[in-house]
Amino acid sequence: MKTKTIIFICCTFFSTMLQASNWYNIRDFGATGNGETIDSPAINKAIEAAVKAGGGTIFFPAGIYASYSIHLRNNITLRLDAGAVLKAAFPTQTEGFDSIEPNAYSQYQDFGHSHWKNSLIWGIGLENITICGQGMIDGEGLTREESHIPGVGNKAISLKLCRNVLIKDVKMERCGHFALLATGVDNMTIENLLIDTNRDGLDVDACRNVRISNCTVNSPYDDAIVLKATYALGFFRNTENVTISNCFVSGYDLGSVMDGTYQHFQNQAPDQSFPVGRIKLGTESSGGFNNVTITNCVFEHCRGLALETVDGGDLENVTVSNIVMTDMNSSPIFFRLGARMRSPKGTPIGQLHRVSIDNVRVYNADSHYVCLFSGLPDHPMEDIKLSNISIYYQGGGTKEQAALIVPEKETAYPEPTMFGELPAAAFYIRHTNNLQMNNIDVYYNHPDERPSIVLDDVQGVSCNNLNIRKENQVPFFSLKNVSDFRTSHCRNIKDTIIENKGQQTY
Repeated sequence: MKTKTIIFICCTFFSTMLQASNWYNIRDFGATGNGETIDSPAINKAIEAAVKAGGGTIFFPAGIYASYSIHLRNNITLRLDAGAVLKAAFPTQTEGFDSIEPNAYSQYQDFGHSHWKNSLIWGIGLENITICGQGMIDGEGLTREESHIPGVGNKAISLKLCRNVLIKDVKMERCGHFALLATGVDNMTIENLLIDTNRDGLDVDACRNVRISNCTVNSPYDDAIVLKATYALGFFRNTENVTISNCFVSGYDLGSVMDGTYQHFQNQAPDQSFPVGRIKLGTESSGGFNNVTITNCVFEHCRGLALETVDGGDLENVTVSNIVMTDMNSSPIFFRLGARMRSPKGTPIGQLHRVSIDNVRVYNADSHYVCLFSGLPDHPMEDIKLSNISIYYQGGGTKEQAALIVPEKETAYPEPTMFGELPAAAFYIRHTNNLQMNNIDVYYNHPDERPSIVLDDVQGVSCNNLNIRKENQVPFFSLKNVSDFRTSHCRNIKDTIIENKGQQTY
């Protein structure tokens, strides 16, 4: 028995030593954690020591670690213990973050998407990367603006052409232009993050096989979770095979989700109108979006879901389901196929097709900017299915608004507010083929004198089981250049078939 006990103790001892040999406490390499001394040299030394051993875990014990750029390497885990804060320091005249690297393709996307090294944590061409733990990443010293000044950083985590990435459990606040910019990353899992930041939260660009789940992202100044497909890599690359599930996105005042107060008193968005805080596909869309699922998510005090392709990429095979939205300040659902074309010369206009939106509940939506779906003349969106949607609008639209003519703005930056106020009270849809609207309920808190659904240049429309509450003498539909239009089993609307193109209201 004594021999077995000795053997067990020895095995446990050597197992512990083996485990410890793969862990690198940054304090052992000179990190102070006092919040003032710049600790990034010690952190990078710990990473290099782990690399020499084939990889390992870089351990941040409790403390505040002021830092400039941290250089990730293959097979490295950054683990922030409870009470550990990795804090982006303010640059000085003599030291700061790594300088931006040259990019011959920077004209095709914003500055922030064209560079990766000007970040608190960055890695290029790596594999097997993990950032995890119960600690905090504080981007206090990062700028939220685009800056070419050497030493200035504008991203918390930046990854380019990496694979096998896990980011889990950490909290992130005021992280500059991006809390995470991932470009050309394959096999990435993002799980259980709490982000409260002053620009974009999670930017997933030209990535494949991505899972985002159980995250809370408050981003009043910009998008919360956004998929993009830039030309920053110098070639076209889709963002594809992506799931976003069980997430909460919002546009509350900066820091008020992190501290649990949920305040909403500031005028916050870049255009100085409404807080953003949404889930979006686009704007950058030189590449396309394919095989994307968004499910079981909550939007609160922010803009709605946006699906945009305007630079030549194809947006296709997208499914959105089980969404709850409250206090929407612009279109609850926004589709845009445009022709901004920030892509190499000769890139053709893209397509937006095969999209399904199912089981969406919206309460207290601003009626100035209703659900908006707009393709282009001669480039219609196709195969759009809207099912099981319930929307409570504020209402209040006027007859003057009902007479508004909506401009095309084919090359404009896409936003739900881009066309101004709309002549529809619930849905404005144009340049679309093969549209299904099934089991849709619309309510208005105040009377609205605009038609509920305006269709313009739409071919192949099926409306089944619509329940729309309207005032007397206000039409349910306004049709212009619409053919193959059918309604069935709609409340207060007789079953109707219109075969040929025409213009009418009823």
